[in-house]
Amino acid sequence: MGYRKNVRLGASVACLAVGTIAATGTSAQEADTLKWAVPISFSSNLTALGDTLPWVAERLNTLSGGKIEFEILEPGKLIPALAVFESTATGQIEAGYSWMGYERGQVPASALFGATPFGLEPDQFVAWMYQGGGNELLLETFEPYNVHPILCGVIAPEAAGWFKFPIESVDQLSGLKFRAAGLGGEILKEVGMAVSVLPGGELYQALETGVLDGTEFSLPTVDEQLGFYQVAKYYHLPGWHQPSTSQYLYINSDVWQGLSPTTQAMIETSCMAGVTYAIARAEALQGAVLASFEENGVVATRLPDEVLQTFRDATEVVMARESEADPMFAKVYGSMKAFQASNTAWHSRGYLPRDWQWANAPAAE
Repeated sequence: MGYRKNVRLGASVACLAVGTIAATGTSAQEADTLKWAVPISFSSNLTALGDTLPWVAERLNTLSGGKIEFEILEPGKLIPALAVFESTATGQIEAGYSWMGYERGQVPASALFGATPFGLEPDQFVAWMYQGGGNELLLETFEPYNVHPILCGVIAPEAAGWFKFPIESVDQLSGLKFRAAGLGGEILKEVGMAVSVLPGGELYQALETGVLDGTEFSLPTVDEQLGFYQVAKYYHLPGWHQPSTSQYLYINSDVWQGLSPTTQAMIETSCMAGVTYAIARAEALQGAVLASFEENGVVATRLPDEVLQTFRDATEVVMARESEADPMFAKVYGSMKAFQASNTAWHSRGYLPRDWQWANAPAAE
């Protein structure tokens, strides 16, 4: 069974697909025996960010009857945390797991698959990937680099960032020292911010010492573990730069092609289940963390509309420039935008408005 056919099952039936493998006689006896050391870019201790692949690895090991084993290696243990793409492409490792976009200097379109500013939300992104041609474009994008990527985790929006002071107007953005990655970082540069990319472990000290005026990194659960609320008290939302954040299992193409169809199907299906797991876990945990931030004196508030409009205008400039510079970027972004446009009527009308409230709701006791 080829990957393109298999992914059409959709994330919502991932568990059913696992059962189907067993029911149709595709047994663990037919799977290859694998033991891969799989580096990850984020610590497995980071809740709802770094713990997805360990969960996938456990399910894959069980599904294969113990024949497929991923040894999860923490960031920096085997390769640098952000070197998953390069190490996989060159064959230094069979596979690795990372957010997609750190390789955008070599593969510009990769950043779109990791997070697209003002783009698709998690449910929309998964729909585009599995039903809207996104996965086919993903494979086309990475085929020249000897990498076979598999979507293996999608999480809820990140925050717009932590700041040492409240952002109340566009005038404050010029020269603001801020950490950001991917396309979001390019957009912030476009509006005049001084953007740098620092690893997560350095951000607390950078905020504390004034090296940074602010930073974005991940979900509230992750940001809480990194302690940002202790040194920056203004937490701005929404995550316009990353409405969804996606991570991938990168597999060397030569290695992938040498696997049996059964093994490929088990890996694909386990990653599809991982997408469901990651979305559910990320969405379930954030409300309680936001409440704890407020208890610790954090002001969590929405960015002013003026600032969001400025970021949106800059997004048009950056995306046009990136599309002109790279045909594959233009092709992927065009597909995303077309899907988003076709889905808008449903996405905006099919669900209750987020600001709608029941007028007759009982008073809280």
